[in-house]
Amino acid sequence: MTANEQEAYILVVDDEGAIRYSISKTLQRVGYQVQAAASGEEALEMMKDQEYDVVLTDIRMPGLSGVELLSKIKEQAPDAVVILLTGYASLETAIESLRLGAHDYLVKPSSSQDIRNSVARGVERARNLRNRRALLRSIRENVEQLTGEQIDVEKAEPRSRQPAAGTPVVTPVTTMTIGPLTIYPGRYQISVGDEPIDLTPTEFDLLLYLAAHRGRVVPCSELVREVRGYSLEEHEAREVIRPHVSNLRRKLKSSGQNPNIIVNVRGIGYRLAETS
Repeated sequence: MTANEQEAYILVVDDEGAIRYSISKTLQRVGYQVQAAASGEEALEMMKDQEYDVVLTDIRMPGLSGVELLSKIKEQAPDAVVILLTGYASLETAIESLRLGAHDYLVKPSSSQDIRNSVARGVERARNLRNRRALLRSIRENVEQLTGEQIDVEKAEPRSRQPAAGTPVVTPVTTMTIGPLTIYPGRYQISVGDEPIDLTPTEFDLLLYLAAHRGRVVPCSELVREVRGYSLEEHEAREVIRPHVSNLRRKLKSSGQNPNIIVNVRGIGYRLAETS
């Protein structure tokens, strides 16, 4: 049991009491803080008072279905990670769930280990989202102290709670520029001129963290801790980070951008180069 598991809040949603109890106990045994709701409507009410890292919900429930709940959660708490659980799997439902932003799709009966593994990945994803918000906040507060070209953050990070009733839901658009690169934090995307470059979440977080810490060399162990959410020795962290840097450089090169914008300082870590 890790400290991160102890700090993670999980919401289990199912109209069957026995299933709610079983899943809750499965997750509590490994240290998660678990609460349960008997319906989608009850879950949304609970989410007004508590932020959850992961919501694990059945799909077929009276009233609000799991897919409908997923859609509403993405409006009310866009950083919450949602896992759908169903005994009636179908390709169409799975595709729709992933399109709406589900983190995972489990078929009943799922083993306790499968549930724990899925939730653990969800908690890591939620942690990465929080880290990204912290990075954006750090950039905004310290932009004048950054070396090299100025990084402009036009608006604050996306909020994670629904506004008061009657207030329109507006997702802020956050962009920043580093030389010829335009970064879109909400899309896992950067662009060079008019050409977009799609990045994986890890590649995007890596670039964002290096941007927030321009002017110094960042050790690989720090990058793994802040970008991936766990701790490794430096030599192990180097092996984890290297392929992500390689992929990021390859994507930059394919767009015509200098791939050496990410500089490897041998034996120490990586830094973001000055750009023209």
